[in-house]
Amino acid sequence: MSAAYMNYLFSFLINNVFILMIGMLGVYVLTGLTGMFSMGQAAFMAVGGYTAAMLSKFLGMPLFITMPAAVSVGALFGFLIGIPAVKLRRDYVAIVSLGFGEALVAFLNNSASITGGALGLTAIPKYTTKPMIVVILLLTIIFIWNLKKSRFGRECIAIKSDELAAASMGINVARVKLLVFTLAGAISALGGSLYVHTTRYLDSAAFGWDQSSMWIVIVFFGGVNSLTGSIFAGIILGLIPEILRFSNELRIVIYCIVVLFIVNFRPQGLFGETELDWKTIKRIALALAGSFRRLFRLFQGQRQEQG
Repeated sequence: MSAAYMNYLFSFLINNVFILMIGMLGVYVLTGLTGMFSMGQAAFMAVGGYTAAMLSKFLGMPLFITMPAAVSVGALFGFLIGIPAVKLRRDYVAIVSLGFGEALVAFLNNSASITGGALGLTAIPKYTTKPMIVVILLLTIIFIWNLKKSRFGRECIAIKSDELAAASMGINVARVKLLVFTLAGAISALGGSLYVHTTRYLDSAAFGWDQSSMWIVIVFFGGVNSLTGSIFAGIILGLIPEILRFSNELRIVIYCIVVLFIVNFRPQGLFGETELDWKTIKRIALALAGSFRRLFRLFQGQRQEQG
């Protein structure tokens, strides 16, 4: 591979995969931690994107205003959608979120005077840099990692395992679900604000149910209980279509084969419930060191026999 192509892949990884990964982390909070399915999570990314785009394009607002505003509006929409959704079972939550996502896309397409309609918005100010995107992604991952290890995170996992048992243990299930919906909306909206200030273009077609479904596939591909798995899966599944861009038909086939292979032969996902923390790294290093020692002794024994 040429240096120019590697530079292109590096730019694509940061400017596209990493930004979409922030939106995907909202799905991880909903599905991976709490067990709720959202088929319209990309709509919250659209909310954040259009909020940041209109504030910067029409009012000339800087990044330190557009980004918090996008996160706040995303959290507000998450809260409003979460109020009826928390009273429903998992399958019905997916239907409600899907309805919200499709209704939002239809609204954006039919509000051409404000949102640009199907043509979208162009000439949006570019505020982001590659280091900024990487830092924001890392901070988001650290936040969710600590959230998972916190008492609130353990309550979310308890609700995912058994909602009735969690309620019997004194957990306010409706309150936790509502907070998770609000938080997931804010995280995805953060990704939307970075998206528009990086690409400088925005249209509603990028935030349909297919993008939300893709995020769910990533979460299950990496391991629904593993934040590390979701991160690795986001990078792998994000880069595969771009690496195979030379063959438009072949890349879709290979992509589907990879996903189906994991789903059928490792249904718990790449990482399952494993997180790549220091304890896990140490355990893997010790196991590898033990394997190398055994191989070394075996090799020495064979040399002595030959001598």
